[in-house]
Amino acid sequence: MTPLPDLAALRRHLAAGGVIAYPTESCYGLGCDPRNAAAVAAILRLKGRPRSKGLILIGSAPAQYAPYLAEPPAAWPQYWPGPYTLLLPAGRRCPRWLTGRHAKLAVRVTAHAEAARLCRGLGMALVSTSANRSGRHMLRTAKACRQEFGAGVWVLDGRIGKRRRPSTIVDPASGGVFRA
Repeated sequence: MTPLPDLAALRRHLAAGGVIAYPTESCYGLGCDPRNAAAVAAILRLKGRPRSKGLILIGSAPAQYAPYLAEPPAAWPQYWPGPYTLLLPAGRRCPRWLTGRHAKLAVRVTAHAEAARLCRGLGMALVSTSANRSGRHMLRTAKACRQEFGAGVWVLDGRIGKRRRPSTIVDPASGGVFRA
């Protein structure tokens, strides 16, 4: 397992609105502190992604989503940890820059050991969207992220998981599957 970076330096980077690229289940993800509007805007610019789509948060435990959800997150043992992103009702204090035009927030307790260790070490959930510009292939290595995004993104070394496809997006209230 790849060693974690200096967590104090990484926290400062995130607090200042910095963006990171880190390995996840199927590709590298772009992430930031979900409470930082400027950082989220930077990710949307890097990707060329519209704000209206909303974003996914990943974490190491359901409790990391409590500040963002209408109700404390359930354990959802049939889904987590794993490659399942759940659409859960956003709380009143959840920033619109995370939900976009939606009333629900997309959250996942990752089964990727390095991503989970990162969230656990930082003590928070992270924005997680595939590290690629919209319409282009997902990036699968730290080297590819450095080439694509340059010095504007702190790229963490590591290995992506064995999953070939992005997470499955499920709305547990309706049973609907929005991305398989």
